[in-house]
Amino acid sequence: MRFLIPMDSQDVEEAKITKLEDVKVWYQVLIEDGKVQNIAFAKDREDFSELSDGVIVIDDGEYVWPFIEMSMLILVAHTQRYFDDIIEAYIFKELHDLAY
Repeated sequence: MRFLIPMDSQDVEEAKITKLEDVKVWYQVLIEDGKVQNIAFAKDREDFSELSDGVIVIDDGEYVWPFIEMSMLILVAHTQRYFDDIIEAYIFKELHDLAY
């Protein structure tokens, strides 16, 4: 699956997930067989050549309607902030569905 993640930096080791209105760089992460296969970066989420299957946001209060309209899966990283923690939580199914 390909996920979009709004982050505050392109430095994968130090970057933290941000609110959608504060995003500095979008990560598009391809996860297959429990492993990260590819990470792409863009200033705008529309700039990726591949379509994303879902988006991971920081909390339930995010404005995600544009993603819902595109039938994307929306997951919430309530406690995870760093990239590696978010990916690990996804692999172990610890991310939450959006509470409407």
